[in-house]
Amino acid sequence: MTGVIETTVGERAAAPHATMRALTLVSDRKIELLDVPAPPPPGADEVQIRVKAIGLNHIDVWGWRGMAFAKRKLPLIVGVEAAGEIVAIGSNVTASKVGDRVVVYGAQTCGHCKACREGRDNLCENVEGIMGFHVDGFARDLVNMPARLVVPVPNDVSFRDAACAPVAFGTVQHMLFDNAKLEAGETILVQAGGSGIGTTAIKMAKALGCTVITTVGDDDKAAKAKALGADHVINYRTERFEGVVRKLTAKKGVDVAFEHVGPDTFNGSLLCLKRGGRLVTCGSTSGQSITMNLFQLYLQQYRITGSFGCSIRNIHESLAKMASGLSPVIDTEVALADFERGLARLESRQVFGKIIVNF
Repeated sequence: MTGVIETTVGERAAAPHATMRALTLVSDRKIELLDVPAPPPPGADEVQIRVKAIGLNHIDVWGWRGMAFAKRKLPLIVGVEAAGEIVAIGSNVTASKVGDRVVVYGAQTCGHCKACREGRDNLCENVEGIMGFHVDGFARDLVNMPARLVVPVPNDVSFRDAACAPVAFGTVQHMLFDNAKLEAGETILVQAGGSGIGTTAIKMAKALGCTVITTVGDDDKAAKAKALGADHVINYRTERFEGVVRKLTAKKGVDVAFEHVGPDTFNGSLLCLKRGGRLVTCGSTSGQSITMNLFQLYLQQYRITGSFGCSIRNIHESLAKMASGLSPVIDTEVALADFERGLARLESRQVFGKIIVNF
């Protein structure tokens, strides 16, 4: 039997026939704030969450443009990353309670395959899709989610900051530590240091005790990146970053290249690596294809790792870092009705840090 066994004081789970707000992609590049049916009471193994904030990411822009990697049906509720408060729980839920502040893992994983059982959630063999991209997402007042995908937020972390954990912080945590195996004392090149994940990578690498070299597109961003702790900042519009990095490292190169730009920087990032260096990439905002020098690859013994999303463990680790004082960089906060303005700012590449949508 399913149903609600607890609700917040003074607040009930969604009643039948109730409506709620939802930011809905109705066609490519057209999002409307609509009234849609509110969810029913959560199922036995579910929690119902009142969304408080969502973080914007490039995957939101891709979905807005119509660049879905799999079939999807419109209209589609957007939003891939969110924080909120549990307002109702199902009859089988024991690890969460009403009033808990939480973030949610945004991929609809099966929870049963070998990868899920081993805690490698982003390699689920039966994933149904990414919320807000393939299936309805978080940009709505209420959402029912499997309790196993909920991660508690530490008391001293705000909803605004927590909304950056599932994608921005989690992605970087997975890239730098699970995949690149970044160590204290190493030198790292962070491409596009003004982006949400770029600013996060700078802060995480500096907290570890690394030398950070980063690229940005203008002098204003350069000053901000320097203030974050970057040791060397390169304006890629006025200097060739490959040459500058070779000079800064006495021609040895960096230990790790943090890539998410794509063809515009990928081969240059390879040239910046020392022998045996590691390149980790999670994105391709400037395109999807490159031509690579295989001779260079095996002669220099580079290690190239693709990285997508993160595990639930990475989200726990990210929130713990926030609680210890490593907060995300926030560029802009907008209201729910201004979601498209946030997307446009993200698409313009004028952003420095994360854009947050508040409910």
